[in-house]
Amino acid sequence: MKVLKMWNQISLVKQIAIGLIVGILLAVTIPEAAKSLTIFGTLFVSALKAVAPVLVFFLVMAAIVQHKKGQQTNMKSIVFLYLLGTFLAGAVAVIVSFLFPVNITLTESTEKLAAPGNAIEVLQTLVLNMVDNPVNALVQANYIGILTWAIILGLALKNASDTTKTAISNVSDAVAKMVGWIIKLAPLGIMGLVIASITENGLKSLLGYGNLLLVLIGTMLVVALIVNPLIVFLNVRQNPYPLVFKCLRESGITAFFTRSSAANIPVNMELCKKLGLDKETYAISIPLGATINMAGAAITISVLTLAAVNTLGIQVDLPTAIILSVLAAVCACGASGVAGGSLLLIPLACSLFGISNDIAMQVVAVGFIIGVLQDSFETGLNSSTDVLFTATAEFRKRLNEGEQLSINRPVMAEESAEKVVNS
Repeated sequence: MKVLKMWNQISLVKQIAIGLIVGILLAVTIPEAAKSLTIFGTLFVSALKAVAPVLVFFLVMAAIVQHKKGQQTNMKSIVFLYLLGTFLAGAVAVIVSFLFPVNITLTESTEKLAAPGNAIEVLQTLVLNMVDNPVNALVQANYIGILTWAIILGLALKNASDTTKTAISNVSDAVAKMVGWIIKLAPLGIMGLVIASITENGLKSLLGYGNLLLVLIGTMLVVALIVNPLIVFLNVRQNPYPLVFKCLRESGITAFFTRSSAANIPVNMELCKKLGLDKETYAISIPLGATINMAGAAITISVLTLAAVNTLGIQVDLPTAIILSVLAAVCACGASGVAGGSLLLIPLACSLFGISNDIAMQVVAVGFIIGVLQDSFETGLNSSTDVLFTATAEFRKRLNEGEQLSINRPVMAEESAEKVVNS
């Protein structure tokens, strides 16, 4: 009990760091014996994926039901930041690809996978997901469908009795508490995921694509550490890095290893709660961000497309490069509606340069080879930015309303705004 008490006194981030170190040590020293511990990673991700749809459904519905008339939210600002961040990520990827052109060795194509024909088809799939059967949306973790039906049901229950509203709120709180219990198991889960990553994937297969990975990961780091902080600074006029690093540390790390924005939704909501953000806002913005806030996907689409362009010796002018940035952003926003995610949207971008579908699918195959790192960094960037932009929009609103608030010490969940202002 003493050991357990000491362990609980350590912050979750430090616990995860310990799990990470232990996982690496076990995978390197006793790989065969350590393989049996990968079950912890599987259980952790499965539990997060299982509870996330239910959490989103009840949180959003409770937020709509409890919303008071005239009370403003920051959803317009958040959606604008999501779209702006995704477009700028695609633009930065294009610039970096021009500065550091990469050639790739094309491999066997993945012809058995069907890529969308055009951007309209991607967006059409996204819209059709909105009217998916609500039960099927929950089962399949279709978050656009879950969000749509939760909002509709919440609006339908706006005039329900106080008893009904209280019951919905109680269920929402109970699911949130379950999520808290699962997140406490993150150190074990991360340990299992690290062991699985090192023992199963290895790094040998990635060496042949070192330059491509450097451009891809380097661009994501530029967006995470320069572009996103600049967006935050322009909105709140304060040092953005403590908030940026907090989001990367407490959201990006788990997203990096789970490689699933859906699985990271509960983690992000817990972080929003710690930051003291408005529950009615983040209950909607976080699952929405997991669907349309896709800076990492925009980078992947742009970099791999221009790698194919360079390999084939195609000349790219400035107007075409700008169009590619816009197309990458639009496609990235619809990536969640496409099986295979951002990689299967590469043929769409390649068609802009007249590259045949057969060659484009060979580029997709290269993407799957480097997917171990590409998908991890992409998910880490996407998911951490969901919290970052949600927090940025709310802090900007508070500061505009005259609150003497430092974004480096935001209102904690257990504190009132008044206490912080007075301090």
